[in-house]
Amino acid sequence: MSLRFLAGIVGLLVVLGTPAASGVQTSAGPTAVDSSLSTVLNDPFVRKTGTKGLNRLYNMRSDSARSFFQQIDARYPDHPVGPFLQGLNLWWTIMLDLTDTSHDEAFFDKMDEVIERCDEILDDSPDHFDALLFKGAAHGFKARLASNRRNWWQALQNGRKAIGPARRVAEIAPEGNGDYVFGKGLYDYYTAILEKEYPAVKTFTWMIPDGNRERGLRLLKQTAEQGRYVKTEALYYLTQVHYLYEDDYAEARHYVRRLRQRHPDNPYFHNFEGRIHARWGRWDRAHEVFSEVAARAEDGRAGYNAHMEEIARYYLARGRLYHDQYEEALAHLDRLGTLTARNEEDNRFRILGALYEGMVYDAMGRRRKAKQRYRAVLAMDDPVGVHDRAERYLSEPYSRS
Repeated sequence: MSLRFLAGIVGLLVVLGTPAASGVQTSAGPTAVDSSLSTVLNDPFVRKTGTKGLNRLYNMRSDSARSFFQQIDARYPDHPVGPFLQGLNLWWTIMLDLTDTSHDEAFFDKMDEVIERCDEILDDSPDHFDALLFKGAAHGFKARLASNRRNWWQALQNGRKAIGPARRVAEIAPEGNGDYVFGKGLYDYYTAILEKEYPAVKTFTWMIPDGNRERGLRLLKQTAEQGRYVKTEALYYLTQVHYLYEDDYAEARHYVRRLRQRHPDNPYFHNFEGRIHARWGRWDRAHEVFSEVAARAEDGRAGYNAHMEEIARYYLARGRLYHDQYEEALAHLDRLGTLTARNEEDNRFRILGALYEGMVYDAMGRRRKAKQRYRAVLAMDDPVGVHDRAERYLSEPYSRS
């Protein structure tokens, strides 16, 4: 866990943002990009077309988004912005089902194309802002995906390669721009909580300067209010940090609602809203949200794939168990079992489903059936750490009391 978290943080620091030790000064002033900065992001065509494409991308209209990104690539055929934006289409395909690795190679190829275009520019212009920006971002995304795949070496190597260009971007980026303070906000927040939340990473933290939790939140909020290209990313991370680390579910709900308002057809954000209500203990509201996700999946809505439905069914089953509606819980778990059968390599929701089946059967007084499911859990690989619960429930039946 510690290596994965560290590798992921390295990637986060450089994706469309600024790195550690940047020394960037920030303000709450206007967000217009410095007109003296030579960057394709100043081009009104790129701003307008890129924004339209990103809005469609986040709302799962990937074909429409791709057409806008291709227009930008045609306008700037030697610039890294085209393949980078096209790679984002693949990124969101991957994000919607991290159990599916079939798009990984194509995504890495796109990021490599970005890096190659950047290197060609940097050979002639070592301080070219866009080449530095997109090279750091491409390596950052490669680090993030590698960490998701538990390829720690590749994640750390790409994170290391991202730091140099990203530091230079931070030195020459305009002050006060919402987009360019995003990475600094991520860095400040995550490094401030790193040792507290993940004590095992203390071995590594001598390599990185201290962060600042409050400043990190302030800068992320600045991007959420003033950013152009990474507003959605800032809203996502504000949702995540309040959900995972601040234990402030009201704030997490506030930001996830803003995400849902901006991107109502995004199933990832849709499920995230339900997860917040579930952790908050608001199971009636969670049931409504996850029922919507499941219904959209059954209707074949874009992006509402099997993995998004897996998440919804798992939480629906838990909610029905907690409301003593056992037959409904088993119906959701049966559907979950059908969905997880499609993927033999990733059994996270298969093992969770088997555990909760045992718990439901125990709650119904069907002890023999419950023991069968707990033994099935113990026979599986355990990527989510539930063997101890299965062993405990084998010895002593699960009880709601």
